[in-house]
Amino acid sequence: MLKQEIEDGCMTLADPAFRADVLRGCTQVPRAIPARWFYDRRGSELFEAITDLPEYYPTRTESALLAECCPEVAQAVGPGRAVIEFGSGSSTKTPTLLRAIAPSAYVPIDISGDFLRESSATISRAFPDLLVLPFEADFMAPLTLPRTIEDAPKLGFFPGSTIGNMTPKMAVDLLRTMRQSLGQGAMLLIGMDRIKDPDILVPAYDDAAGVTAAFNLNLLTRINRELAGTIPVESFRHRAIWNDDRARIEMHLEATADLGFTIDGQDFTIGAGETIHTENSHKYGARDARILLRSGGWTPVAEWTDPQRLFAIYLAEAQAERPAP
Repeated sequence: MLKQEIEDGCMTLADPAFRADVLRGCTQVPRAIPARWFYDRRGSELFEAITDLPEYYPTRTESALLAECCPEVAQAVGPGRAVIEFGSGSSTKTPTLLRAIAPSAYVPIDISGDFLRESSATISRAFPDLLVLPFEADFMAPLTLPRTIEDAPKLGFFPGSTIGNMTPKMAVDLLRTMRQSLGQGAMLLIGMDRIKDPDILVPAYDDAAGVTAAFNLNLLTRINRELAGTIPVESFRHRAIWNDDRARIEMHLEATADLGFTIDGQDFTIGAGETIHTENSHKYGARDARILLRSGGWTPVAEWTDPQRLFAIYLAEAQAERPAP
């Protein structure tokens, strides 16, 4: 039975998957909680603020790339595609794509329902003749898309290098899930962040204004609110480090003292200097990215990158499986 919580005078329901991930993540060694739980309403708002920070190069670099490459994308995919955006967030990059390709429908998918409905309404106002079908769901699982677009050719849209938040195995599994959801003949437009100097990477995830720190710490606030937690949030600090062996930025919440707290009635302890690992952001070289796509069942057909090679956008196709020799 779902646990009931009172928030701002309204009865809300704690997500059982959230509870399971948090309890398991705080019990296991090393401690880790999946990054998808960052995105309650406040987390979504903080992430949008992160994308505007001067240190956070991915958003402005990818946005400029999209403006440059979308005419070529339109030629490659043709008109009339249903655009399915995985983890749509505020959909700020989406209008560039929609204006270029003359789609038949737009299906934004996001786990944060309130944020999804607001951004969908914004897109509907900007494109009054476009069918917009918001879909509240966890895109990590196979999806049954709306029947309205069942027979339409499909274009998946996965910007922001969100694929980098998954381990390589999880990323391959997700790409295969996307292929299953979209079907053979679908295409996928996906952004991937490139490997680069840590002096550029680390500040992007540990900004001077502390917005990313607030984003990370908000996960603990959410646990306290939704799972009756007693975590002393002020006794944790945000850490961002470059793990060169795994080609990824890691975000952690580090305890600044020996602590004890409860979550959902269960007791936990953490020692000073120990961490809860909350996010990875893997970076890919050009060859790595193509191998990743092919492993997930997608054949790369085009690639664009900026002059500094900070970021790349790939167009891939779910082609028919070829028999092995």
